[in-house]
Amino acid sequence: MAQDEYLHALKILRNHKVRLTPQRKTILNYLVNHHTHPSVEMIYDDLKQHNDSISIATVYNTIRLLLDYHLVIELKNGDGSTHYDYFGQPHYHVVCDNCGKITDVFTDEFTDLSTSLDEITRQQTHYLVTRNDIEVHGLCPECQAKFGLLAQAEK
Repeated sequence: MAQDEYLHALKILRNHKVRLTPQRKTILNYLVNHHTHPSVEMIYDDLKQHNDSISIATVYNTIRLLLDYHLVIELKNGDGSTHYDYFGQPHYHVVCDNCGKITDVFTDEFTDLSTSLDEITRQQTHYLVTRNDIEVHGLCPECQAKFGLLAQAEK
């Protein structure tokens, strides 16, 4: 599945006549295969271990390019840092308010939810909605366990 996503993203970029350098392909492949919502620095640190031809500037520029073509989205973390997520399959995110962990949530209802939010927003505000980023906040299972809340949540 990840390979199909990667090939689909490459096709989109080729259709827009984007030059597909080996570095761009490596960064795109990393994002398609890593659902950890990395920051630019995390991507760079991981990739430079295996590929010394990648610079931090290349990562920043490639992320900006992938954002422009809507293949990647930006996620603002609770700690003020910016993380990135390959958005080939639409989904929403749940964010831990304690540790900042971001988890993907895939559901068949996502498109309907997103469309409904756009329509409600247009009706109430008359905005021309160009996108929405759905986030749900709470405490991840690890933080619940750390605070002794996991047993209570399961009741």
